[in-house]
Amino acid sequence: MSYFESVSVGDTARTAGRTVTSADVTNFAGVSGDFNHHHTDAERMANTEYGGRIAHGAFVFSAMTGLLWQSRTQDEREDVIAFYGVDGLRFTAPTYVGDTIHVAIEVVEKDEREHPRASGTVRYDAAVKNQDEETVLRCELLSLVR
Repeated sequence: MSYFESVSVGDTARTAGRTVTSADVTNFAGVSGDFNHHHTDAERMANTEYGGRIAHGAFVFSAMTGLLWQSRTQDEREDVIAFYGVDGLRFTAPTYVGDTIHVAIEVVEKDEREHPRASGTVRYDAAVKNQDEETVLRCELLSLVR
């Protein structure tokens, strides 16, 4: 049975957690070229409303996609044809070095497609939450799947 056939609207899942490290933030700055002081200058950020450095929103989004990929079985991974899109992306709270994040998803829509390899798209409501269950990122993700 294909992934598209096996999932239903309303299905939910939660990934394992991942603790955000200083090395994550520093490495992401180097890879992305985003050396904004919000992410790189602890002294300057100490007296702000954040009280310290925060992780890049783009890093949190990237970590989310990694946590979701790691949570898939090998068969589910084989059935993913493409990351099809993202809608309504919002960063709703800061993510700090030392926060442990996980992803909660719910299938909100399935749409059959004519495609040489895929059965259709699956739309998920996705929320990245920290160790206090506070949502730090919310969006809808679309995957093109078999």
